[in-house]
Amino acid sequence: MSALDPALLGQLTLLLMVIGAFAGVVAGLLGVGGGIVLVPAFFFLFTALGYDSAQLMQVCLATSLATIIVTSARSVQSHHKRGAVDWPILKGWALAIALGAILGVLTAAALRSVVLQGIFGVLGIVIGLWLGFGRAEFRLGQKMPEGLPRLGYGGGIGFLSVLMGIGGGSFAVPLMSVYNVPIHRAVATAAGFGMLIAVPSVIAFLMVPIADAPPLTVGAVNLPAFGIVVAMTLITAPLGARLAHALDPKPLKRVFAVFIIVMALNMLRKALGY
Repeated sequence: MSALDPALLGQLTLLLMVIGAFAGVVAGLLGVGGGIVLVPAFFFLFTALGYDSAQLMQVCLATSLATIIVTSARSVQSHHKRGAVDWPILKGWALAIALGAILGVLTAAALRSVVLQGIFGVLGIVIGLWLGFGRAEFRLGQKMPEGLPRLGYGGGIGFLSVLMGIGGGSFAVPLMSVYNVPIHRAVATAAGFGMLIAVPSVIAFLMVPIADAPPLTVGAVNLPAFGIVVAMTLITAPLGARLAHALDPKPLKRVFAVFIIVMALNMLRKALGY
């Protein structure tokens, strides 16, 4: 299949516009980063177009993380204007999260696509269950951890987020919530975590060589997917935010939790060869 086949690129563009639009609405509506949608969507899209190499998941993870650089920057700016970002938490956790993200890239680059599919499947199920059934009132402490616990938690958030190609909000928001950070501040600060995860990991992924990659892929980042999805999410995320004010988010979160679990189970099924 030609790398610049016009018919192929036309299909790719149309499908990526749909994926980006959906991810933007979900992010704006539920405050959940689009990565949890983008990674499986990229994977099934590229597979359907005939790309199924042993490193395909690396392309999906890296491209998703590249979009997070743009969407997180915009989100942090918006939240900062409202005074919602907890900058002391963000600055205090920056080093641990960035180090964890770099370790995540080194690990992801060494794994086969099927292993990364399995990791995404298992962690996706955990995230879906928490999103749908987690107890908002549960607490582990009254303030965010410091010292070695902070290094462990922060490194873990960065590491696991890269292995899933997400911005970290799915891990960071629950963590901050159980340590008594108000939910609006947790969501706003988690957007900053996305920048800390995505920037160093994407720089590293740009230097990872990928065999049999989809057209116009630099390192592990697919440029058409990045550009089209970013454009669509920036258009549709405000629509999702407006819908969030008009609809009850609780039942929507449970519906989306089921959607995440189904996607994760499907990814896990493919990883196991069924």
